[in-house]
Amino acid sequence: MFEIFKDKFNNLKQALTNTAQTLVGNVVSTVSSNDDTYSEFTLDEIEDTLISADLGVGYAAELTDNLRNKKDAKPSELKNYLKEEFKKTLAQAGKTELNYDENGLNIYFITGVNGAGKTTLIAKMAYRFKREGKKVLVAAADTFRAAAEEQLNIWSDRAGADIVRRDKADPASVVYEAIQKAKAENYDVILTDTAGRLQNKFNLMEELKKIKTVIDKQAPQSLKESILVIDANTGQNGLQQAKVFSQAVNLTSVALTKLDGSAKGAIIIAIAKEMKLPVKLVGTGEKMEDLKAFNPDEFIDALFEN
Repeated sequence: MFEIFKDKFNNLKQALTNTAQTLVGNVVSTVSSNDDTYSEFTLDEIEDTLISADLGVGYAAELTDNLRNKKDAKPSELKNYLKEEFKKTLAQAGKTELNYDENGLNIYFITGVNGAGKTTLIAKMAYRFKREGKKVLVAAADTFRAAAEEQLNIWSDRAGADIVRRDKADPASVVYEAIQKAKAENYDVILTDTAGRLQNKFNLMEELKKIKTVIDKQAPQSLKESILVIDANTGQNGLQQAKVFSQAVNLTSVALTKLDGSAKGAIIIAIAKEMKLPVKLVGTGEKMEDLKAFNPDEFIDALFEN
């Protein structure tokens, strides 16, 4: 069992306070404990509240229709019903443990729009791997944004990781160089940063495909995760981002950043439902230690305990 990101969330309940109110508190407050059955008005209100909590129209309608079609559904059991449905949805998205091979090279292909938190996520991952004694190399493949490379350089130094950086070079060539270096010098981990310029979607998608091709050719067994980084505050936009990036890269998982203070953390459940993508890493602050493994049961329990 890979243990690097396994330490517990001490502050998960606190980080989810706003999301819990939006997703659970507001929905549960639509019903009265004195009600024996759901009225059509109440069901419509539940559906609207679930949509506004960023669960998505389709999923909100499905959850509400289930209540509508259950003859024995009781408003007093709404909280338990939602809790079990959310747990089921997260379980169906797949396992949440980060893939890692102790006996080989591990490449993590990090994608996402600019501003989502890719650079700081990579730094935190590098820090955690280094802390466990792993040899870590960062491939700075967002080569046309000098500020991104400089920031990644600073963060890599701070984490104690090495970096392959070539300003203005072809991003795929940087990844190629990183793989050759990793093979020659026995690195355990490569963390690959990528561009996230959605304003020119076609060029970006082609760039990502080219990088993926290099990895597949040069280290076919080493790609352990293609991780989409999503800012928790983007809500339903996060789902659209997942659809766009999955066209270019076979995404395996999601890392959710800036969960602390966000009211839109329910996007985790929406992505699990629609894209069948598990969240594996969650960022809850600025410190290097503020990156945790995602535990679905802990997440749902914290949501419903708030």
